Amino acid sequence: MENINNCVLAGICGGCKHTAVSYVEQLKIKDEFVKGLLDGAIESDYEYEGIIGSPLIFAYRNKMEYSFGDEKKDGPLTLGLHKKRSYYDVIDCDCCHLVHEDFNKIVKATREYFAELGVTYKDKRSHKGYLRHLLVRRAVNTGDILVDLVTTGDSPKRVEMHSDINDDSKVLQIYDRDEVVSGWCSRIRELPLEGNIRGILNTVNDSMADAIKNDRTDILYGEDFIYEEILGLKFKITPFSFFQTNSKGAEVLYKKAREYVLWNGTGSDKEPARDLSGSSPSESLSDKVVYDLYSGTGTIAQVLSPSAKEVIGVEIVEEAVEAARQNAELNGLKNCRFIAGDVLKTLDSISEKPDLIVLDPPRDGINPKALKKIVDYGVERIVYISCKAQSLARDLGPLQYSGYRVVKACTVDQFPWTDNIETIVLLSKFNAM
Repeated sequence: MENINNCVLAGICGGCKHTAVSYVEQLKIKDEFVKGLLDGAIESDYEYEGIIGSPLIFAYRNKMEYSFGDEKKDGPLTLGLHKKRSYYDVIDCDCCHLVHEDFNKIVKATREYFAELGVTYKDKRSHKGYLRHLLVRRAVNTGDILVDLVTTGDSPKRVEMHSDINDDSKVLQIYDRDEVVSGWCSRIRELPLEGNIRGILNTVNDSMADAIKNDRTDILYGEDFIYEEILGLKFKITPFSFFQTNSKGAEVLYKKAREYVLWNGTGSDKEPARDLSGSSPSESLSDKVVYDLYSGTGTIAQVLSPSAKEVIGVEIVEEAVEAARQNAELNGLKNCRFIAGDVLKTLDSISEKPDLIVLDPPRDGINPKALKKIVDYGVERIVYISCKAQSLARDLGPLQYSGYRVVKACTVDQFPWTDNIETIVLLSKFNAM
């Protein structure tokens, strides 16, 4: 398929932005955009390695969060994505090209089940109702599937019209909560799926915000996690833990990040580090401590650990840190340490000083005060991974002012058909050359 302009949701859904152009053209657009930003921000000559495309351009997403609602006021129940530029309207999405067909089957079966019962969804105005979201995770490399129905703590109700949700006299039926979720669980388990359902969950979320939060999660079937494999390493993923959305693209991203970390300054980029499937380790970082700041669930740290003396990850989200520790133990990695805390404050409490630093901050980039502490270490090189090139371009200013120069940069497309892109930059200290 040259493009997905034939998608029935093209121009309606708020997800894909490039449905009308080929993937080759998308890469060109993204490449020119990032190169333009970098050229404007980088103060010296550097090697731009261009853009690397995603190994999969369809069915690449390993996670989707769907919302319950309706497409028009008091219309039939919908389950999918918000209509473009709309806070209230939700369009059915059981035909998405970005996910495996297993996702679409699960979404369709879930919508049909609750539509048959006439169960209400949570109203954004009155904050009443039962159905909120459906979270589906499917590991691309293992086929493990995790399905999580997110509801309020209210009893499931059937009313004459959704607008009657505030009028108790219009309630036609009040369902037993356990029976409703049990029936839904059975419907999902009966689906003919290519992957393997590892767990089916029900998360209760009574918060006011229109976001998936966890007040309590009940396991309806199986377990509350799946496994994914990246570069020979195994990762346990829970419903709400962060993990790169594109597993195959993440392998490309992490290989390039590892290559930059192991760059030896001679023009030879090809790392002698062991392939993570098990050959002999490299001595290139064997005596060095690497900081992985904003480490998430520790995937980058674990990819680097076979080549380093020690890798120390710092991440503010405690659940992500706990997942990182579990995954390091799962992979038998003894030289990874993960610390829960804000980078700005936590750096002061780490006794081991870094030899190299990897940065993978959130979209807004790095707090200027934290960036000052980072450059004060004076490490020989820094690898900055960014999911928002504009934030990266801004942060390159103080890094270069502090004595670092950009050696090379690369763009990695993790999100075909969207505007999102990942950028990796290798910076070297002047006196380290």
